[in-house]
Amino acid sequence: MIIKGLQKQTVIDYPEKIACTIFIFGCNFRCSYCHNPELVVDDGRPEIKQEDILEFLKNRKGFLDAVCITGGEPTLNKDLPDFISKIKKLGFLVKLDTNGSNPEMLKELIEKKLVDYVAMDIKAPLESYENITNVKVNKENVQKSIDLIKKMKEYEFRITVVPDLFDEKQAKLIGEWLKGSKRFFIQQFRGIKTLDKNFVGKKSFSKEELTKFCNILKHYFEVCKIRGI
Repeated sequence: MIIKGLQKQTVIDYPEKIACTIFIFGCNFRCSYCHNPELVVDDGRPEIKQEDILEFLKNRKGFLDAVCITGGEPTLNKDLPDFISKIKKLGFLVKLDTNGSNPEMLKELIEKKLVDYVAMDIKAPLESYENITNVKVNKENVQKSIDLIKKMKEYEFRITVVPDLFDEKQAKLIGEWLKGSKRFFIQQFRGIKTLDKNFVGKKSFSKEELTKFCNILKHYFEVCKIRGI
């Protein structure tokens, strides 16, 4: 496992908790609009040792409630369960961000009670996944991950919406696909730093357009909100 970043405090990443966020390098998707390209293609920034992360957490006990683990795609790492076990032993809640491509790892983490909250990024209606990820996708694995997550107490699904890649039709298809889920978040795209440089500077949806998508999707979920505006 290669750790490339640590955000020492956040009140956004884990709902209603004060957390830190650990950024894991490596991803099996190649979404053009990805806002963490340095976690997909190595930019040379130094690795952070696991021991240093754990020492930081020891010193933050009583100040932080939780640890968020994001990427990249954390579940690609076989040593993820062992790393999370060490975090849990320090008394922290753990939130995992995932693209849902590795249901076997996800199942292990859930069964071992190593994750308290899972956020899964939805890329598009399932049949359109490869158009967004730019790689061959095992759609059955994506569905398996969704089914596992929906059985959890605390979870969310979310999508980053980009003009020309998302519209009302896709919103309805995703709503039908995931209906009955607990939380769904629509996230604003920001063309500041992206994997595909052609997306840098690309215009985002307006607040009115995002609200329109939210009004479509809110009928399918217990909670549906917009992030990033």
